[in-house]
Amino acid sequence: MTEFSAMEDQIRECFGRVIYTHKTHEKMAEACATTLQRYKLCQIAVSVLTTSGALSVVFLDQFWLKLATAVLSIVGLWASGYMKGFDPGGTAQKHRDAAANLWPVRESYLSLLTDLRMGALSEKDAAQRRDELQATLAAIYSGSPQTTYSAYKKAQEGLQKNEEYTFSDQEIDKFVPASLRKSKKG
Repeated sequence: MTEFSAMEDQIRECFGRVIYTHKTHEKMAEACATTLQRYKLCQIAVSVLTTSGALSVVFLDQFWLKLATAVLSIVGLWASGYMKGFDPGGTAQKHRDAAANLWPVRESYLSLLTDLRMGALSEKDAAQRRDELQATLAAIYSGSPQTTYSAYKKAQEGLQKNEEYTFSDQEIDKFVPASLRKSKKG
């Protein structure tokens, strides 16, 4: 096998960064969706308790019940007001969109590496394709929401420890026709 050229080294580095950014946006989307789900469940619970308290006050004239219902009502109002400026569902969708936009760039880097390694491209043509991909990435990054260190760490764990996006030859063989399988068994 030939040694890597400086061009190939740089493209490999870019490919790795796109993989991490893509996975980080996926993890951010998951976190935002989880936050939204928790908020909605809490909102439902507060509404149920407030409604139960209000109905109970009609039949039971107890001060502690009135106070608890009033406090729950205030908590519900505060939570609704807080969430007015906080949209985890919308943010989750923005992260999903960023990940979806990064996917074809990621695959293009992989194809570029393959073409370069096979000698199907000159370094000049590879440099032109690399520059086009970098311009595409710049546009995607400028419109993408910020990610967090926590999401990056989850992406790192997913990619390194859980081997997300990694497939064995046997797994791939299950998806392709027999003529394209590496192992000709079964």
